[in-house]
Amino acid sequence: MSVSVVAPHSKRPAEEDKVFAANGRAQEAIKKYGADQVINSTIGALLEDDGSLSVMQTAMQELKNLPDAEIAAYAPIAGLPDFLEAAKTAVFRDFRPDAYIRAVSTPGGTGGLRHAVWNYMEPGDTMLVPDWFWGPYKTISAEHGRKMTTFSLFDGKKAFNMASFKAKIQELAEKQERVLVILNTPAHNPTGYSLTDEEWNEVLTFLTNVVEHQNKKIIVYVDIAYIDFAGDMKTSRGFMKQFEGLPANLLVLIGYSMSKAFTFYGLRSGALLCVSSSEEVAEEFAASAAFSSRGVWSNGTRGAQKVLANVYNNAELLEKVEDERSKFVDLMFDRARAFVDEASDVGLEIFPYRAGFFITIPCENPAKVAEELEKENLFLLALSNGLRFAACAVSKEKCILSARLIKQVIDKVNG
Repeated sequence: MSVSVVAPHSKRPAEEDKVFAANGRAQEAIKKYGADQVINSTIGALLEDDGSLSVMQTAMQELKNLPDAEIAAYAPIAGLPDFLEAAKTAVFRDFRPDAYIRAVSTPGGTGGLRHAVWNYMEPGDTMLVPDWFWGPYKTISAEHGRKMTTFSLFDGKKAFNMASFKAKIQELAEKQERVLVILNTPAHNPTGYSLTDEEWNEVLTFLTNVVEHQNKKIIVYVDIAYIDFAGDMKTSRGFMKQFEGLPANLLVLIGYSMSKAFTFYGLRSGALLCVSSSEEVAEEFAASAAFSSRGVWSNGTRGAQKVLANVYNNAELLEKVEDERSKFVDLMFDRARAFVDEASDVGLEIFPYRAGFFITIPCENPAKVAEELEKENLFLLALSNGLRFAACAVSKEKCILSARLIKQVIDKVNG
């Protein structure tokens, strides 16, 4: 006789995370055949050519040099004040919008997404994301009794599908008082796409029209997890000046994570920022976010917060961090460029890559293709309509080999 004790809303199928499952199979292959014979393109973390984790030594040493109390003590619920100011600087740099800006600490970018879904959606509401999206978006929405729908990220010319975006926003605005839309840019996971300044202008102009003429509330969540691997400061952050002067009922939330920028994946530190033309809306955000933090995880990782604060309050330390990070960025771009160039040479279709850790290959039967690739000791993530290749985790030479191998196997499976 089957017995279930868990509350019905929390009864979930027992299943392993697809990314970590694929990585597990890759690790088994490495044990069997050797690291040089295996291409492990599963995990979204920057790795050295030998497969070891790339670690920003400047930031790590700063953490180790902290007094014991700065690591062991509680942080305030909202976050250390100097951390919150440093997070604003880290996010905007020279492109801080003239607006009311508030911040609260979160455990990585995931914590910010949780707060947005819980605090800016009613139970049963539907949020909007691109049809190519980071899987946990769906998990977070389901966990909190919300729904998710998608718009087509690309049109037939592989440009941002503005028509699909506008149609879906309009559809949701007709049904809901609030619409939460998540835009993972720059350096989108999984495609590496980034919205241009012109596309941002059209997006914000349209959303402004919706909130002003239909008396709706729209929340734009900008997931910038990969922003420090997205080119120079203007390329990666220039669009943020467009967040000035927006209507009070058009709120911008920005999810910042230290995971990628500082290779602090396991320390789980980040911040959720709001940008509003209304001081009242900004204060409302700060109060609701801090309350939610207390009710879910209480407080964040003090040591990581202190590192960010120290880095952005010490020009010499910041320069060292940025010099070290620039080498990581060059490594990442060199690998991605090698894959993209080889894909072009062999005729492998990919989505437009501009920056970031991942490249996406649209294809039919992606699960079957991934299964066949694993027989060739190439491990990646099968999505619903394509494959995610993590160039961040693969050497330049293996990136070139991967593009060729993926093309061969797709032709074999779907030929």
